[in-house]
Amino acid sequence: MLRLGRAVPAALRGARRGTPAAQPRRGAEVLVGSAGGDSGGIAEILMNRPHARNSLGKVFVNELFSALEQLRFDEKVRVVVFKSQVKGVFCAGADLKERAKMDDAEVGLFVRRLRNLMDEIAALPVPTIAAIDGYALGGGLELALACDLRVAASSAKMGLIETTRGLLPGAGGTQRLPRCVGIGLAKELIFTGRQIDGQQAFSMGLVNHSVPQNSEGDAAYQRALALAKEILPQAPFAVKMGKLAINRGMEVDIASGMAIEGMCYAQNIPTRDRQEGMAAFREKRPPRFIGK
Repeated sequence: MLRLGRAVPAALRGARRGTPAAQPRRGAEVLVGSAGGDSGGIAEILMNRPHARNSLGKVFVNELFSALEQLRFDEKVRVVVFKSQVKGVFCAGADLKERAKMDDAEVGLFVRRLRNLMDEIAALPVPTIAAIDGYALGGGLELALACDLRVAASSAKMGLIETTRGLLPGAGGTQRLPRCVGIGLAKELIFTGRQIDGQQAFSMGLVNHSVPQNSEGDAAYQRALALAKEILPQAPFAVKMGKLAINRGMEVDIASGMAIEGMCYAQNIPTRDRQEGMAAFREKRPPRFIGK
């Protein structure tokens, strides 16, 4: 059973009063904001490291961990959107200037921490959406792959480019990309270090949606927000159990996956939301789910 806490981040309290998303405080590289207006429930992880194009440096990574910890047990959060505040870039990948100052042992430890970060993103109990409005390269694409859903501007550029730097993907890319686009295509993209645009990414199933970029440079974010609002009215616990069943089921054979689905379904049966869903169907009215 998923356990949910009661702490509500200050940045999210304003969302239920219809206030705009939080803006990065001075010096912050990552901030938890909110979206969705009066409906609330949509949290945003805002990435804002303009001088380094949101590259994955130590401070940036630490703040991402803190943002995830802030949201993980918040029962008011139903969807999380990852968004860049830096125009033209989602995340440029590793901070190679910082990496160059590390010895071999330090590199190994830091890459392990990056892998743990992506695992923490994937393990968030609620749906996550990456809004890719610009470059998502190397670790930046691995971050997007750790999310449940991805939306990209058609002009966005994506790629696991590590082989062009004498490396290989080390934060989950060799595992998540093949599960997303298939083994053969994943090998081609990783072996060549090729960059593709949003429309190409959509055609191969790497992103769920590709949209033309707008004059504000946030077309992917706007589509991601619309997608989040589609998820928002659905029964929260059922959505969480659906995510858990899919994620765990993909790791095992289908017979074991069916057993996992059965266990998740069993947890959902006694919920008040299931009873509300049945009552709403009988009474021919929209359901009013409360997440319990």
